[in-house]
Amino acid sequence: MQQMVVHCERDKTQMALLEDGRLVEFAVERVQGKQLVGGFYKGRVVNVLPGMQAAFVDIGLKKNAFLYVDDVLHPHLEKQPKEKPSIDSLLDVGQELVVQVMKEPFGGKGARVTTHYSLPGRTIVYMPHADYVGVSKKIENETERGRLKVIGDHLRQPGEGLIMRTVAEGASRDAVADDLAHLREQWRRIEQRAETSPAPLEIHHDLSMVERLVRDIFTPQTEELFVDDKEIYGQIVSLLRNMEPLLVPRIRYYKEAEPIFQHFRIQEQLDRAFQRKIWLDNGAYLVLDHTEALTVIDVNTGKYIGNHDLEDTVFAANVEAAEEIARLVRLRDIGGIIIVDFIDMEQEEHRQYIIDRLEQLLKKDRTKCLVVGWTRLGLLEMTRKKVRDHVLYEPCAACRGTGRINA
Repeated sequence: MQQMVVHCERDKTQMALLEDGRLVEFAVERVQGKQLVGGFYKGRVVNVLPGMQAAFVDIGLKKNAFLYVDDVLHPHLEKQPKEKPSIDSLLDVGQELVVQVMKEPFGGKGARVTTHYSLPGRTIVYMPHADYVGVSKKIENETERGRLKVIGDHLRQPGEGLIMRTVAEGASRDAVADDLAHLREQWRRIEQRAETSPAPLEIHHDLSMVERLVRDIFTPQTEELFVDDKEIYGQIVSLLRNMEPLLVPRIRYYKEAEPIFQHFRIQEQLDRAFQRKIWLDNGAYLVLDHTEALTVIDVNTGKYIGNHDLEDTVFAANVEAAEEIARLVRLRDIGGIIIVDFIDMEQEEHRQYIIDRLEQLLKKDRTKCLVVGWTRLGLLEMTRKKVRDHVLYEPCAACRGTGRINA
């Protein structure tokens, strides 16, 4: 059973996604800290660095945005030159251009931007200059993939690109066409504003967090959506009436005295999931440490002693650890390189099972993940696309995030 729970406060809105009562995804948006990813800006090139094959673009934020050469070339790989040209042959200092934010600023880095524009709708992602049709890899039925590809090819105009989203599975041609018409009009307004606006300036931003999540993950597989704010409840109902009217009866306005996160045991699960040391049900535990470059997860048997031989004990502990790790990287929105130090296993079939199980579980993650495999030192290496820093917790003011203070 899948449920969405939205909790609204004066300064922030929080969303939790539950599967059979277990927290698997969490997002928060503050009133003073809206998401930048997906936003369009008219920017001005302030520096071009051939040695880095990149440029810095002033888009009106505290730090200049980073634009890599690959994000200036044609979005269709087959239409890019075999040898990349120098960035200074593509961009000039002082040049104005429209860019879209693809990664939030974090640490000491500015936002990463691209000229490979994309506008997400309910059933499709519209790419005005991509010139191809793609289908979500999560749609596995080949007949359905072929049907959606045909619909996309018939609807798109020359030069346009479409990606048929997972939600498009089973959608009618008319539903996709309506979505495309809306996104074309949105792109027309962006172009129009870009022509008449001075740089630097934001010219378009994505929907609010709640609206994005309703658009992206509130599907027929989601049984219920609870929200504790009447105004937001009305916005969601209005959005779904235009998008998926059959899902409107699944929206619930929560008005009980008990706080909504307490009622669904969400805060309790959040507090546990964001600790450094996390105990598993079988008595084993995980230790998570974050660095600038990567996240390291250590698996330990802890109190788990097993029932048979050592290999079976280790394997059982690692299986449960793998299942919890797949949930935690999604819930904690861990991005970048992830190294997992599983307990050493002797049998190759056990090692392969861990990889297979992780890959199976990570298919549920909307963020792109890749299980690379075992290193020569017996560590499991995986990556997850890093889009933003999680804003639920901030570094401790006393230790500045190191976990240590002077003795």
